Amino acid sequence: MIDKWITEIKQHPQIDKIGMILIHNGIVRATSKNGRSVKEMYLSYDAQRLGDIVQEIQKREGIYEVRVWINKGRLKIGDDIMKVLVAGRFRTEVLPALEELVKRIKNEVVHEEEII
Repeated sequence: MIDKWITEIKQHPQIDKIGMILIHNGIVRATSKNGRSVKEMYLSYDAQRLGDIVQEIQKREGIYEVRVWINKGRLKIGDDIMKVLVAGRFRTEVLPALEELVKRIKNEVVHEEEII
């Protein structure tokens, strides 16, 4: 998927303005944020909210492409939770956009239930 996204972005009509592609690939860890062991996780998400946030980020100055894929259902240790891509002009525009996008997905879009 990531390779396909990159190939597509390199064919973007404004590729001459794109100087950076950043990717986040979140995976299921064996420990929770508070240090407890986790066997698996159940993940769901709000697709409408995700679409709204992606549109907001995509409208930013210097951002040319935003892609997000989120897994759902019962996930095991090592499974992909989400893949996020932001392509844009400069590092100073792309890094904050990716950071905000991932943070907002975690806080506003996904619901994770750790199975201990």
